[in-house]
Amino acid sequence: MDSIRVLIVDDHTLFRDGLRALLASIPDIDVVGEAASGADALRLARELQPEVILMDIQMPDLNGIEATRQILRTSPHIGIIVLTMFQDDDSVFSVMKAGARGYVLKGADQAVLLRAVRAVANGESLFSPEIATRLIHFFSNLQPTSRPEFFPELTEREREILSFIADGQTNAEIAEKLVISMKTVRNHVSNIFNKLQVADRAQAAIRARQAGLGGELPTKFSSNS
Repeated sequence: MDSIRVLIVDDHTLFRDGLRALLASIPDIDVVGEAASGADALRLARELQPEVILMDIQMPDLNGIEATRQILRTSPHIGIIVLTMFQDDDSVFSVMKAGARGYVLKGADQAVLLRAVRAVANGESLFSPEIATRLIHFFSNLQPTSRPEFFPELTEREREILSFIADGQTNAEIAEKLVISMKTVRNHVSNIFNKLQVADRAQAAIRARQAGLGGELPTKFSSNS
């Protein structure tokens, strides 16, 4: 089996030395080069075409996020793992948008890093446990996307009354349910007909049923006129 060709990109010499020593001890991993800046990373990525790049974020002349974006623009087959101390949301999502397939903290266990290298070389993505937890927390707290609103040209009150029309309710019944006058109901019904460009209650009811209105009145609608 061919070795995984890895390029190390970090501006700290001691960290690069330690990382190279670790990877050199793994039979199926071959460190093919080292870069101390984002600009060097671009050049070596182009020349060496490694399978995996271990990329720091903060570096002189060009940060790791921009270097990642530029490398993948010309070499999308390279798998980039960001290896950094930063775990804030801005860094994590900026890295993901740039196209990196892995995000590992510098304090992670060696096993996590090696698993990430092998996974990314195999076309997969892998994030260290701390980052995966942050992602899960972020997405689990997103507000659900609101359902598309039917008949946006109608007011809430008009959609409410249209729902009653779809159930076959008369103007008198609607007025009683909503505690509003018959004249107010008639005005609303007339507005509904005009906005939906229908001729009568039957056509309005058909349009409403096709859109899923009718049945139990949605509780979010106000009963105020």
